[in-house]
Amino acid sequence: MTSHDTEILRPLLEDWKSGVDAHDPEAVAAVFADDAIFQGLHPYSVGPDGVAAYYAAQPPGLGAAYEIRETRRLAEDVVLGYLSVEFTFTDGRAPLPVFLSVIARRAQDGWRLAHYQVSKLG
Repeated sequence: MTSHDTEILRPLLEDWKSGVDAHDPEAVAAVFADDAIFQGLHPYSVGPDGVAAYYAAQPPGLGAAYEIRETRRLAEDVVLGYLSVEFTFTDGRAPLPVFLSVIARRAQDGWRLAHYQVSKLG
């Protein structure tokens, strides 16, 4: 894991987290590329509209805490990140720990998430 790769991912992940915590699906979707493959805990979608719909369906009060565990530079303009994430709820549900793999790709307007894959822990 290099600090440069982490510095690329961190602003994207902070914007994602801020949107999740604020229950702002459009802010979450803005982090994703137009052709992003998104796999949450429901059927996958492609593009920011699917991301926005997914997060609009999440309960208000959903929060996300993450830790970047590993990064890999796949190409000059592509970074893979592997994270542990804990989603929390204000409605009394137990926290949900998951693993998250993301791929960030540099575009003309900056870095965007091009792939998002959640894996639920045992």
